[in-house]
Amino acid sequence: MNSDSDLQIAGDILEVPHLLQAPREHPSTVADFVGLARSIAADRSQWEHLVEYDATSRWYHRLRTGPGYEVWLLSWVPGQGSGLHDHGRSSGVLTVLEGALTERTERGTRALSAGAQRVFAPGYVHEVVNDSLDPAISLHVYYPGLTEMPMHAVRCATESGTVAEVS
Repeated sequence: MNSDSDLQIAGDILEVPHLLQAPREHPSTVADFVGLARSIAADRSQWEHLVEYDATSRWYHRLRTGPGYEVWLLSWVPGQGSGLHDHGRSSGVLTVLEGALTERTERGTRALSAGAQRVFAPGYVHEVVNDSLDPAISLHVYYPGLTEMPMHAVRCATESGTVAEVS
């Protein structure tokens, strides 16, 4: 009779630290970047004291950098918008920290309230606008770091049914 048991062969199933990945110092997956944005959003002490509002242009501040990524804090007074743009070769996570923003894409319009997150891939074209009567604050994580933000012409249908580009 063999005295080896499953426990002797495989070890105690509750003793699995050797099987787990070591915690990563920096995010490397979409889920990690979403988690990073959520953790920063939850800790107001990291960003609240930095926020400024500028009636003449959107205010922004680079909050953090890591290997290949950047975290930006933006404020939006009522009526301010980004214009229709993409983020070049960068992917991103947009998180509304306070207030409300509107995202417009070719697929339609989406209202984003505090806590809402949007994840996008390179080449994703959108416009973000503060259509509300109150200021808003958002957090943007870009990977790789944002090096370009190409603007796009706005396309709209005319009364005759033709499509016109508006600069």
